[in-house]
Amino acid sequence: MANYERMARAAYYAVGSLPFAFAPTKVRARMTRRAFQRPFALAAPGPVRAIAHTVLAASVGWVAWFVVFLAAVAAFRGVAYPLVAADGYENSWGGPTLAGAWAVHAALGVGLLPIWGVLLAGLGMVQLRLTQRLLGRNGPWWPIPLAILLFAGGVVFFVAWSHQA
Repeated sequence: MANYERMARAAYYAVGSLPFAFAPTKVRARMTRRAFQRPFALAAPGPVRAIAHTVLAASVGWVAWFVVFLAAVAAFRGVAYPLVAADGYENSWGGPTLAGAWAVHAALGVGLLPIWGVLLAGLGMVQLRLTQRLLGRNGPWWPIPLAILLFAGGVVFFVAWSHQA
């Protein structure tokens, strides 16, 4: 049970990090303590580290919100498949009937929600390590380039997703 709670807290932290990225550093440290219910020492980050944390935390937070959006769209489209798909069940998953296509899309839309949750928890752990490195000065170095890569990948995926037919 503790692992599920930790994952839920990490997912909450990932989603909450975008609005808190623009808060003062003391508020960010308090949010980190409350989200994970463990101590977090703010180590006078200075303006460069604070700005770097703002930019990187907001970038990863945007990716987390995009993941939430995609999960909601997938779940809604799966459950409400007959409302969003006009016709053409012959070539859809579960076709050639509406019932089969609806069953497969609903099962995938709802069944993949735990996977989306694990992805959010991973983003939350990246946020935690980023906060430890930039605001606490005692974390690993790898969250900084990973945050840049996540944001770049998220932008590329967003552009590709928005241009689909």
